[in-house]
Amino acid sequence: MSSRQEEKERRKRERQEREAAEKAKAARNKRMRMVLGGVLGLGAVAALVIVLVVVVLGGDSDPSDEVPASAAAIPAQKESDPKKAAELAGCTYEAKVPNEGAGHEEKEFKPTDYKQNPPTSGPHFPQWYEDGIYGPGDTPELGKLVHTLEHGRIDIQYKPGTPANTVAQLETLYNEMDGGHHLLLFQNETGMDAAVAATAWDASLKCKTMNPQVFDAIRAFRAEHIDKGPEIVP
Repeated sequence: MSSRQEEKERRKRERQEREAAEKAKAARNKRMRMVLGGVLGLGAVAALVIVLVVVVLGGDSDPSDEVPASAAAIPAQKESDPKKAAELAGCTYEAKVPNEGAGHEEKEFKPTDYKQNPPTSGPHFPQWYEDGIYGPGDTPELGKLVHTLEHGRIDIQYKPGTPANTVAQLETLYNEMDGGHHLLLFQNETGMDAAVAATAWDASLKCKTMNPQVFDAIRAFRAEHIDKGPEIVP
């Protein structure tokens, strides 16, 4: 496994690359608006304007450009009680899940190694992952994720196939909550039934469907359970 410093550097590079891509797209859009401003008054070139709009603004084939990271708007918070927020969102909230242990083992952990899906405690790998947003295809290893819960982290996860706009909204939520302090966001790879879930040490929130109330459910869950693991690591 890469050292913690290498992990930090990797995520830093990824953030810088995303930011650079977004800035470049913004500059391209600005140039296009300037072009459109100069030709809109000329009826003879109206067809050309339409073509330019489609090609320049809609022709990018990179799916990551379709919804800029953390650019999707989300509803403001209305409910802060974790139980009430979960009920409004149609989520299952368990404030106290039976503990499965906290031993360290150097092995490849699988969902079947745990009674809960996604896990909320149990044996795990000696190393762990740093806070951050991990894109699809870059989901941290399960045994190292469980270790983050022991350190008081909140793991926010969504099932494979989640729409890009929903992922972008979850990234907005992640950054809204104290800049992602002691949080991880990633695509779930345990085959969970929930569309979206949040886990903490001995606690879970599982939402069968994604809806606007889920954001409050996650906010309230995070406020209630963050930094409640048996080991607190800054």
